[in-house]
Amino acid sequence: MDTPRVGIPEPLASRMSMPEQHEYLRTKLTRRGLLRTSAVTAGAVAVGGLPAGAGPAQAAVPSPTLLSSPATGAVHGSLVAPFGRHLAFGADPRHQMRVSWQVPFAVKRPFLRVGLRPWDLSRKIHAEVRDLHTPALSKKLPAVDQYYLHAALDGLRPGTTYYYGVGHDGFDPADSRHFGTLGTFRTAPARAERFVFTAFGDQGVSYHALANDQLILGQNPSFHLHAGDICYADPDGSGTEHDTYDARQWDQFLAQTESVAKTVPWMVTTGNHDMEAWYSPNGYGGQHARWSLPDNGPDAGNAPGVYSFTYGNVAVVALDANDVSYEIPANLGVTDGKQTKWLDRKLGELRAARGIDFIVVFFHHCAFSTTNAHASEGGVRDAWLPLFEKHQVDLVVNGHNHVYERTDAIKGGRVSKKMPVGETVDSSREGIVYVTAGGAGKSLYDFPVPDSYEGHVKDLDHVDTYHWAEGKVKVKEAAQWSRVRYTGYSFIAVEVLPGHRPRMKVTALAESGERIDRFEVTRRH
Repeated sequence: MDTPRVGIPEPLASRMSMPEQHEYLRTKLTRRGLLRTSAVTAGAVAVGGLPAGAGPAQAAVPSPTLLSSPATGAVHGSLVAPFGRHLAFGADPRHQMRVSWQVPFAVKRPFLRVGLRPWDLSRKIHAEVRDLHTPALSKKLPAVDQYYLHAALDGLRPGTTYYYGVGHDGFDPADSRHFGTLGTFRTAPARAERFVFTAFGDQGVSYHALANDQLILGQNPSFHLHAGDICYADPDGSGTEHDTYDARQWDQFLAQTESVAKTVPWMVTTGNHDMEAWYSPNGYGGQHARWSLPDNGPDAGNAPGVYSFTYGNVAVVALDANDVSYEIPANLGVTDGKQTKWLDRKLGELRAARGIDFIVVFFHHCAFSTTNAHASEGGVRDAWLPLFEKHQVDLVVNGHNHVYERTDAIKGGRVSKKMPVGETVDSSREGIVYVTAGGAGKSLYDFPVPDSYEGHVKDLDHVDTYHWAEGKVKVKEAAQWSRVRYTGYSFIAVEVLPGHRPRMKVTALAESGERIDRFEVTRRH
């Protein structure tokens, strides 16, 4: 990307932490008088499907002569349609749901209606507004104002389908004219039962991303895990002067994702492309404005991508791997060790809890991958792998590398059991399988060796690769653990089956719907 960034010249930026970048931008842009402009967000017409262009933000700006009052510049609420609806569980998915959405202009008294029938949305809940102003961070980008709305639903019934609609003064979803805007969601069951969840990372805005979304919808998942690098408003993602982010890309992303996320809780964590220095010292101010996630992580206000929730017999833990990354250290140590201490404590609590069979952990940077692009993150290995093994985590899901790759079962950094396609692992005794599911929609990476996947198996004794060590050092290694490799757009679907011997049946599906991998995780009680 050749767009110049305001301030932060090279090589200064490459040596800056995220708080240093935040302070530099705030000081420089304030001095230039760029804190506020009258530009409106380009996302105002990004509703109903994939925005025009399906790439870098290209949505048209509505004409103010059509939608605005000439005297005040205000837009009447009847002319403002909500878009970008996305759900997320609260800390207790049986009783809590969070509904978030966006409006292209400021509105009065936003709210959510919810009920057990689409014609009876009698419960009305006030929505919180979280607005973001993004100045012109480069000569090619306009200033943008965005308005995100969030409603918290508590006291819901387990295992129940609800209907909901979002609105504001001038736009009531209970009005028959807006009946088509209603959505549904289902709370987690009171007791363990069969269900499916899906996962991927590194999505962005593209037709491949949209195709994956629609295929995911066909799996009827109870929730979806997004392992970071969500929309790529920041296309560089490495903490350099090129990390100029186009906030309008978020408008396109949320419009693209709405067809799934308005029904399926979209549980995200933070990747390196999701650090946006302007909004807050840790770069996560934008994340906090756009998502309402469980607030049970360490210092939740400063770590929006660190949390846990339990659905049926599966506990899910989301982590922020920027905190431990040697490769991209802009936020290295951002929690001052609090996240890792919380992880140790949380995993211990979950493993001791009655009714939890499986623990699934997801985060961005890969513990194990062999691509030519990022390979493996040594910071993750150093900080967290001992804890995963100590508490017998059952499955680890990552993004970062834009491919599908799956390991054998691993203990102590080495293969503890070979896992060809179709194999079963007892995670309580035989080790942990690590899955890179980074083929959600962004441009693909490649491997130094041929692909090997279901129907096209090419087993190798090892793959010559590397991992990142402290100080951004690449350390060569001969990886014997790379079992399945697929260069293509894909995601995973996990069918969870409770019972005397519970199972998780993991399937990897290509964008075409072709199965490229399958394996099973089980535990002995």
